[in-house]
Amino acid sequence: MVVGSAATASAATIYYPVAPGVQLNVRSGPGTNYNLVRVLPEGAQVHIYCQSPGTTITGPYGTSSIWDNISNGEYVSDAYVHTGSDGYIAPRCG
Repeated sequence: MVVGSAATASAATIYYPVAPGVQLNVRSGPGTNYNLVRVLPEGAQVHIYCQSPGTTITGPYGTSSIWDNISNGEYVSDAYVHTGSDGYIAPRCG
């Protein structure tokens, strides 16, 4: 039963594309004042676990103060992720 549940959960995982032609900075928190953790390559897709308010950024998908948590201690500006919305699409972090 657990194996079936895990398979169902993984099938529902949604990945969102990063803006075309962009190498996206990944920060340790929701803002440009946080340390750079790594850089996502062009063509990357991310899973959003939760979202937090932070530094306001203007990018290909508008101006936003929403930051997407893509892994433990890893955040990217939502202005660079094509979610299809200019609002929150995942629970708030914390």
